[in-house]
Amino acid sequence: MPNNPYTWLEQSLATIHRADWYRSVQTMQSRPGAVVQLEGCQVINFASNDYLGLAGDERLIQAAVAATQEFGAGSTGSRLLSGHRELHKELEKAIASLKQTEEALVFSSGYLANLGTIAALVGKRDLILSDQYNHSSLKNGAILSGAGVVEYAHSDIEDLKRQLAKHRTQYRRCLIITDTVFSMDGDICQLPEILAIAQDFNCMVLVDEAHATGVLGATGAGGVEHFGCTGQPLIQVGTLSKALGSLGGYVAGSATLIDFLRNRAPSWIYTTALSPADTAAALAAVGIIQQEPERRTKLSWNVETLQQLIQEKLPLLKVLPSESPILCFQLATATDALMAGKQLKAAGIFAPAIRPPTVPTSRIRISVMATHELAHLQKLVNVLEGMNSPQ
Repeated sequence: MPNNPYTWLEQSLATIHRADWYRSVQTMQSRPGAVVQLEGCQVINFASNDYLGLAGDERLIQAAVAATQEFGAGSTGSRLLSGHRELHKELEKAIASLKQTEEALVFSSGYLANLGTIAALVGKRDLILSDQYNHSSLKNGAILSGAGVVEYAHSDIEDLKRQLAKHRTQYRRCLIITDTVFSMDGDICQLPEILAIAQDFNCMVLVDEAHATGVLGATGAGGVEHFGCTGQPLIQVGTLSKALGSLGGYVAGSATLIDFLRNRAPSWIYTTALSPADTAAALAAVGIIQQEPERRTKLSWNVETLQQLIQEKLPLLKVLPSESPILCFQLATATDALMAGKQLKAAGIFAPAIRPPTVPTSRIRISVMATHELAHLQKLVNVLEGMNSPQ
């Protein structure tokens, strides 16, 4: 019998199971919201990135329905072939207005936006400095580009300086890449310091605003606005699938940058355009973000309230530092995290266990929404308290 070249797959899966790293899907059976139906059970949803509660908003749904009726279910091709619709341009103008940049470009996902943009900006003769805790899309975009990649310690400005001093002169161009809000920790990068260092070392800067857009800043424009860095030369990448409640990604920046990406970003050029429904829903969401700042006010109030409740009732809980709606508490092992997630679900709380290799240490990730009620926050804390504050 010839050797089976696929036998290693079962062996690898067995290793994943032994490490308690195995992942499987859980079926959502209702419209997105603060309370959802999950595999037949009603649970309070602390697992969603729908920070403003827009994914189930009737206005987004109706915008998607109307666009589908007018333009069909799919875009049928790339933007450069048959896929471009006026809706795409309207969304790009709305994003550029929100971000206060010259132009924007919409991709079919945030992941594709990072892959294509990074691969277009740098190549084999160039250098990338990447935060150690960056999202997978940033890390894989760096690999795809073929550039030299050096990781600096998470949010460590001094280490970033050291790495640039050591490596920068050996390369043609240099790109610093970082999340603004780190999705699995909740903390925020030190953007003003990064921009100052970039100027000193003649580097470009790309920030991933996926978990900041719609959430941070006076108008919801994101981390760049939050830090008062609007108008400075940098590249902003983000997603339409979190606070904007739809699907897709974008890049915002100078008109020259966007024109260049239209001609050089492979994940934009060679991918079917965003569907009319997703485009219209995202466009409606941008308008709501600008017209209803009270959603961000409520979100901030919910985050502050939950943090206070945790401090009062669970002072020994190992909560990671956070300046966003993402609150994580650490657990000793992946097994502990899985057990905590199951206990929470049994008590009517949906908050997933996050384990290696996604993160360096196992944790429960709590994601706060503007549509959470005080009773939802109180129940979460009461359930955690009843679990004897897992360490």
